[in-house]
Amino acid sequence: MYRLSFLIISFFIMSTSVFLAQSPHGEALKINCNQCHNPSGWELDIYLMRFKHDKTDFKLEGTHTQTDCKACHENLVFNEAPNQCASCHNDVHSMSVGNDCIQCHTTKTWLVENIPEIHEENGFPLIGSHGGLSCNECHTSETSIRFDRIGNDCVTCHKQDYDATQSPNHTELGFSTDCLECHTPLGTGWDSENINHDFFPLTLGHDIQDCKQCHKTNNYSDASPECVSCHQTDFNSTTNPNHSSVGFSTDCVSCHTTNPGWTPANINHDFFPLTLGHDIQDCKECHTTNSYADVSPECVNCHQNDYDNTQDPIHRDTGFSTDCASCHTTNPGWTPATINHDFFALTLGHDIQDCKQCHTTNSYSDASPECVSCHQTDYDNTSNPNHLAAQFPTDCVTCHTTNPGWTPATFDHDQYFLIYSGRHRQGEAWDTCVECHTNPNDYSSFSCIDCHEHSNKNDVDNDHSGENGYVYESNACLECHPTGIAD
Repeated sequence: MYRLSFLIISFFIMSTSVFLAQSPHGEALKINCNQCHNPSGWELDIYLMRFKHDKTDFKLEGTHTQTDCKACHENLVFNEAPNQCASCHNDVHSMSVGNDCIQCHTTKTWLVENIPEIHEENGFPLIGSHGGLSCNECHTSETSIRFDRIGNDCVTCHKQDYDATQSPNHTELGFSTDCLECHTPLGTGWDSENINHDFFPLTLGHDIQDCKQCHKTNNYSDASPECVSCHQTDFNSTTNPNHSSVGFSTDCVSCHTTNPGWTPANINHDFFPLTLGHDIQDCKECHTTNSYADVSPECVNCHQNDYDNTQDPIHRDTGFSTDCASCHTTNPGWTPATINHDFFALTLGHDIQDCKQCHTTNSYSDASPECVSCHQTDYDNTSNPNHLAAQFPTDCVTCHTTNPGWTPATFDHDQYFLIYSGRHRQGEAWDTCVECHTNPNDYSSFSCIDCHEHSNKNDVDNDHSGENGYVYESNACLECHPTGIAD
């Protein structure tokens, strides 16, 4: 029994080896025959075929699914069939684009639908005017389907355009052959849209499309950037102001922008600021001659009539300075005016707006700074105390400030007799001046014996018995008691 089993197994192994050795498909194909063939014969049964081509290195897609197997597999050893496009397909492009058809074609059709993407991958996008060109206009060769590779540099296709250009002459001027430096491929012509003219910005009035307006010769490098090289006629013919006669700078940018019409003009007038009332648009109001350089910056040069005709105060007769800026700003109407009156401070009661109250004559220089020159009447009419009778000084500031109403008043009586300190303090020994100065018309006279304990002569006499030269009299009291205190 064991011998029989061994013989059966040995026969099966030998039969299988013989079968594999006889397969016409080579050793690489290791599938059962019934995966493709009918047991009744070796004919292919497409309905029973279980072999999947997708599991190989060549997936069947598109038109390849409709191709007869023998068209690619020339013999029965299937893995010997090549998988390169050129193995089956003739290269109609003569190897000008390589032998990998899949770079441009698909398995569905030979028509190429992604030409722009292909060019973009190659570093030359078909944009602008390049997008409407046929392939043969750039890829020129002996056949229409041979696409020899050409460079991406502009001059590869446009050398003739470069050489033939006269305005400006690119060859003579040594312009770059990289067209992109000045031209854009987005347009449909050679209109220059990207010229690097930063060394002389083409803005506003200089935004000129015709290069010949400034570049008069074929040598574009000899055009001067100096304003006067193009605008000498404008400079010479300008009359308001006359640039030529007054010696204005020929560097137009010192006053003008590139705005058309030369306006606005920004004259550097810092040496004489044109502010407020001096913000004058018509230069002729100050520059009355053609020589703009001979106008004096002195105020009186323009304002002599204002100075002469001013009545409040009269400037001319009183000898006011002709330098208007010493009192006035450039505000129109000459107000506000700030007079430097520090020699006689106009504060408090002296803060007088009407100059005529103090300057009663046309000569402002003859007004005395002495108080009594204005306040004589106040001095004479004061009765408490009577300044005139008491012969008070006429220098009001010895007692008064400039507060209106003459209060508070401060009189230093302690320099004569202590009434603000000691036993004779105000409020304790007296309340009004007339308590001591009994003659209101003569403050030089005073009484020491008309108040408190001094009014009794007998008591005072007794207190001073034995004192040489004692006299019951006020002046004698002051002479012996100058501080009001008994020694």
